[in-house]
Amino acid sequence: METHMQNENYTNVNIFKNAFEHPTPKALDGGKSDKTYYGPVMEHASGFNPYVNNQGTTLAIAGQDFVMVAADTRISSGFNILSREHSRTTKLTEKCVITSSGMVADIENLHKLLIAKVKTYERQFKKSPSTESLAQLLGNTLYSRRFMPFYAFNLLCGLDAKGQGCVYGYDAIGSYDKLTYGVQGSGSQLGAPILDNQFVGHNFLVKQLAQSLQETEDTAKDIINSIAERDIYTGDQVELVLVDQNGVHIKREPIRRD
Repeated sequence: METHMQNENYTNVNIFKNAFEHPTPKALDGGKSDKTYYGPVMEHASGFNPYVNNQGTTLAIAGQDFVMVAADTRISSGFNILSREHSRTTKLTEKCVITSSGMVADIENLHKLLIAKVKTYERQFKKSPSTESLAQLLGNTLYSRRFMPFYAFNLLCGLDAKGQGCVYGYDAIGSYDKLTYGVQGSGSQLGAPILDNQFVGHNFLVKQLAQSLQETEDTAKDIINSIAERDIYTGDQVELVLVDQNGVHIKREPIRRD
C-alpha cells in the first residue's frame, strides 16, 4: 500500500505525467530505424544569454625597455558598428596598462575594478604596485568570477622589476603566462603568425625582447592594418600605447573605416 502511494505521488509530478500516463512512441533518428522513444517530448526554448562579443583586436609587444600596445577602436554587435572611437586600453599605473577584447560591459567593469584596487593599494602603502603584483591580482580577480566569468580576454603590459618590457596573456578565468608578445580578439588568428614571424618569442626556447622602438611601432601598425583588411570587426583607428621609463604615452592614427 505504501509503495503504491509513493508511485502515485511520483507520477503526479507534472514533468513525469507524459512519461507514465501518455507514452508516445517517437523515433530517435527521424524514422530511419525501428528504435522508438517512449519518454516525454521536451521542447527547448532559447534562453537569455548575458554575454555578447563586441569583437575588435588588440596586441602587445615587449621591448628591452618598453612595451608597445596597438589596438583598433571599433566596437561591433553582429554586423552593426556601435562605436568607432572606443579605447581598449586602460592605464593602471605609470608603468602598467591593461588592454582587452571581448564584451565591452565586462571589460569596463573589470578595468574599473582594477583601478579601484590600485588606488586602494596606493593609499595604503604610499607607492604603486609592481607589474608582477598586478599580473597576479588580475589572475585572482578573473578566477574569483570563474562561475560567471568576465567575458574579457586580456593582455597586461608594463615594465618589470628590471625595467624590461613584459606582457601577460590571460584566458577568461585567470590562467596566464608571461610572454614577449601577445594578441587577443577577433583578429588574433591573423595577427599571431605575423608576430611569430617578426619576433623571437613563442617558437623559441630562448626568447628575445624587441630592440628597436621604431621598428616595433611600425610592425604593430602594419599588423593592425593587415588585420583590418581581412576582419570586418577591426578598423577605424589604431590606438598606440607606449609604456617606458617616462610613463604612458598614447596616440591614434586612422586605418580602414569601411
